[in-house]
Amino acid sequence: MKEIVIKWNVIISLMIAGLLVTAGALPMYAQSAETDRLKAVVTSLDQAVQELKQKVADLERQKAVVPAEQPTGKVSQVSYRHAFSDNQAAAPRPDDLTLDPKYRGFIPIPHTPALIKFNASPRLDFIFDTDNPGDPDMFVPAKIPVEGDSDEGGGSRFNISAVGSRLMLDVRAPVLAGAPRFYYENDFSGSGSSALNLKIRHLYGQYYNIILGQTCSVFEDPDGWPDTLDYEGPNGAVSLRLPLLRYQIPLTRQWQVNVSVEKPASQVDTSGDPTAVAVNHAPDVGVNTRWEEASVGHVQLAAISRVIGVDGETNGDQTVFGGGVNLSVVKSLFTRDSLQLQGTLGQGIARYNNDSVFNNDAAYNPAGDLKALPCLALMAGYTRGWTEKLRSTASYGFVNIDNEAAQGPDAYHQTHYASLNLMWQPFKLLTIGMEGLYGRKEVQSGAAGTDWRIQMGVVYSLF
Repeated sequence: MKEIVIKWNVIISLMIAGLLVTAGALPMYAQSAETDRLKAVVTSLDQAVQELKQKVADLERQKAVVPAEQPTGKVSQVSYRHAFSDNQAAAPRPDDLTLDPKYRGFIPIPHTPALIKFNASPRLDFIFDTDNPGDPDMFVPAKIPVEGDSDEGGGSRFNISAVGSRLMLDVRAPVLAGAPRFYYENDFSGSGSSALNLKIRHLYGQYYNIILGQTCSVFEDPDGWPDTLDYEGPNGAVSLRLPLLRYQIPLTRQWQVNVSVEKPASQVDTSGDPTAVAVNHAPDVGVNTRWEEASVGHVQLAAISRVIGVDGETNGDQTVFGGGVNLSVVKSLFTRDSLQLQGTLGQGIARYNNDSVFNNDAAYNPAGDLKALPCLALMAGYTRGWTEKLRSTASYGFVNIDNEAAQGPDAYHQTHYASLNLMWQPFKLLTIGMEGLYGRKEVQSGAAGTDWRIQMGVVYSLF
């Protein structure tokens, strides 16, 4: 019994010793596990801090290029004149100059320095002609049938048109060096059998005053158009949008120079050689210089040079040079009035004229030699602002082509265009107008045709 008691005492002593050892080891084990957990937490926090630092650095970089608020642009010296058919908004301008320094309608693109504006201008015209105008939607004197034509006369015509409606997209980054810009605009006056046929008017990019894409020729003055309800506008104005490479050179606050290389298109009357086909041997090259002052107006003097070619079996491969000058003046008068004047003179330049629908750049003379046809075009307009919401514009245009006898008796010789309107703008974005138009066309034989038109139109713009 004594031995059993001794054995249990030994066992109990060993158990107590084991418990004491275990009790001493547990705090050490618990302390080690806690340390590992804390190390893991510290490591995780360190990673989170590094991520936050990176996000702060990214935000700082974005802050350097993204304006905190809508930027204010540099206003152009060209005055914006409200017009039923706006040709000014689309025009490229040097550096970051704009007609609207507040960038109305532009929305900042998140996380970029760019602004974007989408605009739509739905338009509807009610048109009444006394005779066949040749074009039911736009008033083009060159298309008016003359005496002897099978479609001449025929009584009055009525039409409702929406081809002048436009869609526009303008993307700018004026805070970036080079002031990049992308501009797109279309209407619905393209060729086709449907009532509305898409036609791209402008599609170009601008960076450091270099313009690539399709827009106004440097031979045109987009700021010099009279305010006509008629979508086509005066016949005597230079009007052509085409693919080009253009460079704008601002000299001072008021002076600038523009040079361009433009897509050619030899438009040759091949009546003297029916086998002949027009060919292009070189691009058209243009230059203009402009003076602008907001309180006075602006003046633009432009020149264009061309190489017009033709290849035919009878008269062979021939080339002739063409070129001309265009002077455009817009003068601000009184409080709301303005005067628009334009004169164009040259040879082989009919392609650039607003009334150009035939091959009148060049033609064969009686000897079979290709000749560039002399062209004279004149335009004048006057806008009278009766009140802030009511205005009128009178305009006149004249075009004359010095024909070659080989062109035949039906060759386009000259046209006249006249318009008088009354525009009511009850709201800034809504304009309602009424206009009377007169057109006359004469061909080389002396035969003529005329048309009178009454037109009422409504146009609305989102911005």
